[in-house]
Amino acid sequence: MTTLKEIENAVSNLSEERLSEFRAWFIEFNNQMWDEKLKKDINSGKLDNMVSEALNDYSTGKCEPL
Repeated sequence: MTTLKEIENAVSNLSEERLSEFRAWFIEFNNQMWDEKLKKDINSGKLDNMVSEALNDYSTGKCEPL
């Protein structure tokens, strides 16, 4: 198994072009991981209280336009 130190070392030795490619890949990877976590939290009901509070604030006029 690759250690974090090995990954850090490999990334630090990338050329500018390869680092740019890695950065783009990692941003997409990170975004997908975030989306999956958010979907799990939504499906499990973990965010229900926050959604209810936000909808209540909106319906009672406590929100302002951005």
